[in-house]
Amino acid sequence: MVHPKKHLGQHFLTDPRIARRIVDALGPVPGNVVFEVGPGTGILTGLLLEKKLPLVPVEIDPESTEYLKARWPELKEMLIEGDFLNLDLDAITEGMVHVIGNFPYNISSQIFFKILENRQKVTSVVCMLQKEVAERIASPPGTKAYGILSVLLQAYYGISYLFSVKPGSFHPPPRVTSGVIRLERNQTVRLPCDETLFFRVVKAVFNQRRKMIRNSIRSILLNLDSNFELLAKRPEQLDVQQFIELTCWVESQQAKTR
Repeated sequence: MVHPKKHLGQHFLTDPRIARRIVDALGPVPGNVVFEVGPGTGILTGLLLEKKLPLVPVEIDPESTEYLKARWPELKEMLIEGDFLNLDLDAITEGMVHVIGNFPYNISSQIFFKILENRQKVTSVVCMLQKEVAERIASPPGTKAYGILSVLLQAYYGISYLFSVKPGSFHPPPRVTSGVIRLERNQTVRLPCDETLFFRVVKAVFNQRRKMIRNSIRSILLNLDSNFELLAKRPEQLDVQQFIELTCWVESQQAKTR
């Protein structure tokens, strides 16, 4: 038996019907490696093995890894005991990958930034996380939930909110409802702007989301004297394409000052 550890944010899913829905949402993965983040007690792992997928579970908890290897001896060669956030995915496999898991609430945002770093490699993601964060990622422009991760992930992925999961489906029950989402890589290889600057612009304006962009962008552009129309908006009003347009404009303004 694995004891849930608070410092690791462990809430083990116990409902097999929910587990089946999560695994089925992954869909076909011909030839691609599937990384399972934080398998815990293996409720998803067993179903993934049933499908005979090329599975690489990644578990930071030594107690969980021992339990998983004892229950499924075939995992011994595949299971990585370590932190998914520190993995070099290219060193593990040259091909494309999928990611699945019940993400620990306390590091879910960090996992998505890791996925963004590997966006040319990660084809799809099916995950469960805090409902509030799941809704934020899937939110369209013009909503209160729309934010940094919404824009950055939607630039490279199509995102679907699949279903909600009540606290009673876990041990121990979390204090919040969970949500399951799916990310599917879109056709964007590279954005038509400086991608590093794009990330910086999105973060800068949402860090002061109540201000008009004219004011929040000053952390990047000190000398700002322009009637560029997007400056009169607030960040939640801009879709991905408008953020690209804003980034191109910022880049052009920076070029003028060099």
